[in-house]
Amino acid sequence: MMLNPIGLFGGTFDPIHYGHLRTAFELWQQLALSEVRFLPSGSPPHRAETRASAELRLQMVRAAVADQPGFVVDDREVRRTGLSYSVDTLTELRQENPGRSMCLLLGMDAFLGLPNWHRWRELFDLTHIVVVHRPGWKAPALGPLGEVLVDRGTGSVRDLHETPAGKIHVHVPTQLEISSTELRQLIVAGRDPRYLVPDPVRRIILDSGCYASPAR
Repeated sequence: MMLNPIGLFGGTFDPIHYGHLRTAFELWQQLALSEVRFLPSGSPPHRAETRASAELRLQMVRAAVADQPGFVVDDREVRRTGLSYSVDTLTELRQENPGRSMCLLLGMDAFLGLPNWHRWRELFDLTHIVVVHRPGWKAPALGPLGEVLVDRGTGSVRDLHETPAGKIHVHVPTQLEISSTELRQLIVAGRDPRYLVPDPVRRIILDSGCYASPAR
């Protein structure tokens, strides 16, 4: 019996917010994923240093998904020393799930930067890629990404279930225009993040002061 695909949702989650959670929930339902596995990054190679520590970001993700069936947290990238490369994480997950369909969930902005990722072409041997379309972003028609979209693109969810890896599927979710960057700026300005993040995450942010304006 073919098991439903595993959804893999990586990111800094600095902090996790309702935009992340709603997207994950829609993909879990609409793609019939067995689970969405949140993978907070430890030391991301393509991002500046995070404001909140890896341990605190992990705590916030766990608090955010605690009550949602089908959402799980995988802390391997936080535990790993050195930079967190997606190809290493996916290689480990593929070894743990041989023959199982896996879907890497990416925003369109992350997808457009894919050719800058470490050993990016190897990702298609390990996983499908589900691209979350966002307003203002266009899928590339030319270049290396245009080529892989032609070769690997599919509009069929069934393709994600019947093969373990190698396809690209673009999904248009309900748009919640919440940005982690703007959320951090809002908190630095002394404003309350209520209704932008789950209440347990809000409490961690306020109690830790992780995004508070530095004292002068």
